[in-house]
Amino acid sequence: MDIPFNYGRIVRDTDFTDRTKETDQLLKNFQALTNTAIISPRRWGKSSLVEKASQLLRQNSKEYIFIKFNCYKCENEKEFYALYAKKILEQSASSFENLVSNTRDFASRLNPSVKVKDPEGMCELEFGLKPAGNESDEEILDLPEKIAVKKGKKLIVCIDEFQQIGEFKNSKKFQKILRSHWQEHQHTAYVLYGSKKHMMLNIFGQYNSPFYRFGDIIHLPKITNSDWVEYITKRFSQTGKAVSPEDASYLADKVENHPYYVQQLAQGSWLRTSDICNQQVIDQAFDAIINSLNLQFENMLDSLTERQRNFLSAVASDEKKLTSAGTLERYNLGSSANITIMKKALIKKDILEQEGSRPIIQDPILKYWIRTTYQNV
Repeated sequence: MDIPFNYGRIVRDTDFTDRTKETDQLLKNFQALTNTAIISPRRWGKSSLVEKASQLLRQNSKEYIFIKFNCYKCENEKEFYALYAKKILEQSASSFENLVSNTRDFASRLNPSVKVKDPEGMCELEFGLKPAGNESDEEILDLPEKIAVKKGKKLIVCIDEFQQIGEFKNSKKFQKILRSHWQEHQHTAYVLYGSKKHMMLNIFGQYNSPFYRFGDIIHLPKITNSDWVEYITKRFSQTGKAVSPEDASYLADKVENHPYYVQQLAQGSWLRTSDICNQQVIDQAFDAIINSLNLQFENMLDSLTERQRNFLSAVASDEKKLTSAGTLERYNLGSSANITIMKKALIKKDILEQEGSRPIIQDPILKYWIRTTYQNV
């Protein structure tokens, strides 16, 4: 029997839940070739949303070619250019012959070589010498548009972990180069997303950023509890097991409706269920998750200063007035000026995020662990 809940990988088909509004919005952006940035905390389903929308469009139209890649390992502009060219040429080719033709027509100056990887004809593109000079480098950015025009297609370039370009030396200059090329393309659209929310907001949300108002911005909200209840109860039922709506709601609430953790907790609960899942089973599965993450959380907090750890304890305990004299003394936070400094540092580390006027811990399991385990050590 197939396990009906999945986490830690892109969710497809029946594993995908809700996001109806965002899927429809992204589909319309694809069709209009509107550039899009998708912003949310990590593990909220950005990659799954892109996969879902692109799958739907491919089912109804042969007009679009999707290029998808992750630039997380790119440490500089040269590595980005090489990976960009490789993925564009490989994924826009329908066959080995087409890949060779694409490479000859669009990338001969990059000194590429095409190698057959196995007897079944799988092939991979490799580059020899990098192009000489910035002008040749920048020509790579126009590859999607040139290919789209020649093939009579529309290209959608989807780049995950796009915030990585913010780590490049002279990042602002590189961002200006990217935008100067991409904004001129008429047959290509760009979907840019990443796992570090604060860095994505810096790239797309700041007035002086080269990517300010580059296109549409989709902020992913949490999936609602009612949507999770419908999804969880249905998935249990489809596999011959049962969970009541009340207990499904309890499960989602347990992890604050966090998409990744709902799937993980639901899977753990399903595996522990013979016939009917209940709150006791859910609690057992939840404790197993806590135990599996205990060492990871300990190492994370060990990397912080004592006052940063104390500040996280205050946030995890839902202290309403973090700068009040009582809170500063109770958690040994020093002066109120320290709060701003620590908050910025922890947001940069993607441990906290700002929600309205108050900071919150992004990871609900970490929040629970700090409140119930770490503070008791």
